[in-house]
Amino acid sequence: MSLLRRLLTVSIFTLLFTANGHSADTGPTQAEKVSAIQGVQTTGITVTDAGRIFTNAPNWRDGVPFAVAEVDRDTGEYLPYPNSAMNRCVADSTARDDCFLAVQSVVAHDNKLYVLDTRNPKFQGVVDAPRIFVLDLDSNKLERVLLLSNAGYHPDSYINDLRIDRAAGRIYMTDSNHPGLVVYELAQGENGDKGKSYRVLDDHKSTRAEQDYLTIDGKRWNNTVHSDGIALDLKDKVLYFHALTGYTLYAIDTRYLEDSGDAAAHVRRVARTSAPDGMILDQQGNLYFADLENHKILYRDPAGETHVLVEGDRVRWADTFSIHDGMLYYTNSRIHEVTGPIDDMEFGIYRVPLPGL
Repeated sequence: MSLLRRLLTVSIFTLLFTANGHSADTGPTQAEKVSAIQGVQTTGITVTDAGRIFTNAPNWRDGVPFAVAEVDRDTGEYLPYPNSAMNRCVADSTARDDCFLAVQSVVAHDNKLYVLDTRNPKFQGVVDAPRIFVLDLDSNKLERVLLLSNAGYHPDSYINDLRIDRAAGRIYMTDSNHPGLVVYELAQGENGDKGKSYRVLDDHKSTRAEQDYLTIDGKRWNNTVHSDGIALDLKDKVLYFHALTGYTLYAIDTRYLEDSGDAAAHVRRVARTSAPDGMILDQQGNLYFADLENHKILYRDPAGETHVLVEGDRVRWADTFSIHDGMLYYTNSRIHEVTGPIDDMEFGIYRVPLPGL
C-alpha cells in the first residue's frame, strides 16, 4: 500500500454546530472533526498563526509512517513534514542526527515549529540526547537542533511536552517517565553549543504520579505516568503542571525555576482536578485540560471555577491542545482503547469554540 493511500483521511467538515443545552453525547458544544487518519496514532497538535496544522505520531510501535506531518487544509491529507527524509528515522528505527526518531510533541511559536524528540523509541530507554528540532515555517527548513545536556535527562526519561518563554529565554518541559521538569536555556543553545539544560523538582511529590491506573468506561487502564501536562501563563509568569495519573494541579512562579535553586519551596497546589493529559491557557486566563476518565474537556476560569467545554463520543482521550482564531483544537489519541493492532482505528483532530465566542 502506498504512503499516500495509508495516510487516508476524512474530508474537512465545513459546518460548526453549537448545541442548545447540555447532553451526555455532545456536552455544551458539539466538537467539529477537522481531519482524521486511519492506522496512525497521533498525539500532538499545533496550529500556527497562519492556520497551518501540524501533528505528530510517536514511535510506540513498528510501522509508524511519519513522526511529524502537516495536514493539508484543502484535501485533509497528512503529509510528512518538512519532508520524507527527516521522517526516515522512525521507519528505519535508527538514531541519526538528521531525522526525527521518537517525537512526542510539536509546538508552533513565533513562526517556528518546535519538534520535541524524546529519543526514547518504544519506551526502551533514551538512546542519545533528547532534543528539540527547530524549523523555520517560512522556508520549511531545519534551523537548528537544541540538545539536552546530561543534566537535563535520565536514561529512562520520556520528555513529554514543552512551553516556550521568550522573555526569560527558556523552554520548559515535563518528563512523564522520570518525574521532573526540565529547563533549557535558549541563549546558549542558539550559540551552536549543546546548550544548558537542567532539572528542577526531580522526583518531587508535585511531579510524581499519584496512582498507577485510571478507570475509563468501567475498565482499569494500568499505567504510571508522571509530570505530563504543562501550561505557561506569560502574563503572570506562572508555570502549571500536572501528572497524568493524578488529580492535583500544581504551579510555580517561573522566577523560581533556577538551576540549583530551591524550587520545591515555592511549588503551590492549585486545585483538585480530573486526570488530564495536555493543558493550555488562553489569553483570558482559562486553563483547559481533559477529564480522561469521563470523556470531557474542562476549563478552569480565572476565578477558580471549573466548567465543561465539550464531552461525549468525540472526546476519546483528548491528548494535546492548540488555540487558533477563537477555537480550541485537540487530538484524540485513544490511548485507553489500544490493545493490539491499530490498522482499523481512526485518530482525529477536532475543534470547539472557546467559551464566550
